[in-house]
Amino acid sequence: MKYGWIALLSFLLFFGCGEDESAIKVDLSIKEQIILQEEPSVITYAYLPQYSHTVSHTRHHSLIQYLRKETGLNIKQIFPDTFDEHMKMVGQEKIDISYSNPCIYIKIAHRYGAKAFARIVEVTGKDKFRGQIICRADNASIQTISDCRHKRWIAVDSASAGGYLFPLGHFIGHGITKKDFKEIAFAPGPGGKQEKVVLSVYAGKYDIGTIREGTLDVVSGRIDINQIRIVSMTDPYPGWVYAARKNLDAKVVEKLKQAFGKLDFNHKNHREILEAANFIKVIGSSDSDFDSVRRLAARVGISLEE
Repeated sequence: MKYGWIALLSFLLFFGCGEDESAIKVDLSIKEQIILQEEPSVITYAYLPQYSHTVSHTRHHSLIQYLRKETGLNIKQIFPDTFDEHMKMVGQEKIDISYSNPCIYIKIAHRYGAKAFARIVEVTGKDKFRGQIICRADNASIQTISDCRHKRWIAVDSASAGGYLFPLGHFIGHGITKKDFKEIAFAPGPGGKQEKVVLSVYAGKYDIGTIREGTLDVVSGRIDINQIRIVSMTDPYPGWVYAARKNLDAKVVEKLKQAFGKLDFNHKNHREILEAANFIKVIGSSDSDFDSVRRLAARVGISLEE
């Protein structure tokens, strides 16, 4: 074995150098640290994880490609796992552009100085949306909103707009408080929380669930949505919002506003982008557009600090 290694080494040394080449001595004791540099000028874009990451990517991939081309910005979509993580990442300046529900927006604006600059027009043609209270279609004990008393309620998240804040205000408006429910639970785990509410009600784990309108379409390929009944709808509130983190370059925000403003549903390529994203237009917005959501949060006792 010893002689075999000597022969192999001799072979490599002999054939490793040409007639006119000299061997290069390598000092393996000298080490150099290699530093991997981050890609420069990345603008991070995050869709609040109301649905699974797959849905978030599918809905906004084409939109981000359009924005990259139109603005010349190096925009990349990132995927926080939870609502709380999304908010914290805005505060840590790890998310430059936040696409979120209005309840999350008023919190990141209050806590971290995020600023609204655009909001969407829903597929309904309106710039507002509603929450829905659902139950199983065969649940004979629940016919009206009053029948939700003493029932087990699963909501999306404590910071969900259509999946909690709007319905909570709707319940209170009908004289039903949180104490009137047998149980209030929130959908577990990262992402996909809207779907999980529907699936939990479908499976009979909870009597009622609260979701944003449009969610039933998302799960229509997984369950028979005819087995789900909408008990009641909330009042409409301002739609989903694009917000820039504090200290983001104003030129970046202006480029994005202009690109969003050019999206035209009557343009074939734009229509495909908008239909995938599940809205039909993006319009300008400002912080004051969400004052009605702030008033609702105050009325139902939701703190912007929580």
